[in-house]
Amino acid sequence: MDVVFTVGHSTHPIDRFLSLLGQHAITAIGDVRSTPFSRFNPQFNREKLRVSLQAAGIAYVFLGKELGARSEDPACYENGRVQYDRLAATDLFRSGLERVRQGAASYRLALMCAEKEPLACHRTILVARHVAALGFDVQHILADGTLESHDDALSRLVRQLDLAPGDLLRSRGEIIADAYRRQGEKIGYRKAEV
Repeated sequence: MDVVFTVGHSTHPIDRFLSLLGQHAITAIGDVRSTPFSRFNPQFNREKLRVSLQAAGIAYVFLGKELGARSEDPACYENGRVQYDRLAATDLFRSGLERVRQGAASYRLALMCAEKEPLACHRTILVARHVAALGFDVQHILADGTLESHDDALSRLVRQLDLAPGDLLRSRGEIIADAYRRQGEKIGYRKAEV
């Protein structure tokens, strides 16, 4: 089974971030941020990051248009909040998944967003969910460099949301779907009211 990693740049100094990538032999970053800039961590602004990655021999591709959490499609919103199920059903999102599939065939790929905690980020709740459904082994690179499998992350999410993992009336798949939905509602992008 092919592996796709995820990583959050968090507030890491660039050298620490590159060390995390090197620790896992990452050869390409797919940036899934809708807006590839950071006011507080300018080392992760798109062009600065591209240059740093290139110097480390790591390819960079921007996938935020396809796989970002802030869709430009108004049909992906309800009451100003993005609906991950609607976003995942778009042709644009599916084309992003295809790009991941193709990229993972040639590179050791990590999908990057800003959040340190995988469960607090759309890279896990939206993107990794669908990458795993393609048959990839998704591994989340944590801030300390350890790996957490996507299945372990989901089990942790079920516990955090106080969902009963041994519910007799629902399958594990139904419990996981509920966990994805609840977490998506909690962390999903909300358009600013005008």
